[in-house]
Amino acid sequence: MSVQTFRYEGLPGRVLFGRGVTAQLADVIGQVGGTRALLLSTAQQADQARTLAMHAGALIVGHFAEATMHTPVEVTARALAMLNDLDADCVVAIGGGSTIGLGKALALRTDVPQVAVATTYAGSEMTPILGETAGERKTTQRTLNVLPEAVIYDVDLTLDLPVAMTATSGLNAIAHAVEGLYARDTNPVIGLFAEEAVGAFAAALPRLIDTPRDPEARAEALRAAWLCGMVLATTSMSLHHKLCHTLGGAFNLPHAETHSVVLPHALAYNAPAAPGAMAALRRAFGGEDPVTALVALARRIGAPTALRDIGMPADGIDHVADEALRNPYWNPRAVERDGVRALIARAYAGDPPAA
Repeated sequence: MSVQTFRYEGLPGRVLFGRGVTAQLADVIGQVGGTRALLLSTAQQADQARTLAMHAGALIVGHFAEATMHTPVEVTARALAMLNDLDADCVVAIGGGSTIGLGKALALRTDVPQVAVATTYAGSEMTPILGETAGERKTTQRTLNVLPEAVIYDVDLTLDLPVAMTATSGLNAIAHAVEGLYARDTNPVIGLFAEEAVGAFAAALPRLIDTPRDPEARAEALRAAWLCGMVLATTSMSLHHKLCHTLGGAFNLPHAETHSVVLPHALAYNAPAAPGAMAALRRAFGGEDPVTALVALARRIGAPTALRDIGMPADGIDHVADEALRNPYWNPRAVERDGVRALIARAYAGDPPAA
């Protein structure tokens, strides 16, 4: 047996995990050096964010509640103006990928420290990756300048996560683990994280559809999301993420739902070139074929299975196929237009992934 050569880098940052741990928000802000924090949220989570921010008292000097999916640069510009007007020296992002993405965009422009309080399973809070949208194109970059300095995982904040969002957010996280398994810079440490996370989600998500406030299942799912975020943080992504970034930027499709639909199709495309990843996923799914298991899981938890059902126009198939070949991400299987177009066409229609 040959010895694998690999490189693994643990990223800086601190994590606070448990039930009710948001009560320690003031301490965490102080630990990252903040004295005047700008609170960030979406409009939908504004009330929840304000309630949680009471734990920080006078450390919160303002609230920007316009975080938006795909982090449009014009929204970031408005938040930056408020940050500067308030002389804030820290941001507290309470929410999912949209809000945490806004915090990262502000950190990129100002180098302010970030505290991320995750309320979904997006995983963005663990990564040095920022995706921003300008016009109809979404671009991503990887830099430690956008990695949050502290992350709070409070299981209690996920107890009321809507069932539909629980389903799609969980599948979004699974996509990070899946692509991490066949990334060109994967390694045995990441493999352990990814396999454990997929297995945990496969067990927890059906329980949460049936009993959404089950604290043990919520804790298991949140722990799995943390692991998936660590996979995304330390490996490069491939065709699946390229397609989802393209779909989100071009058609403003909902982020998690897009991942839910595309993932089994992208995995089926890459399966012949990723036997090691398929073996790990088969173990995570209890011996089932991973593509079949992903489709069954999506149906079991009520996640969407067709891009047409979440807003993609039929005439967008060729555009996405063309964009996938423009500055393509590394992929274990060659990215060929005909194959990618067929993949997108099947995902659009909700057909079973091609074997």
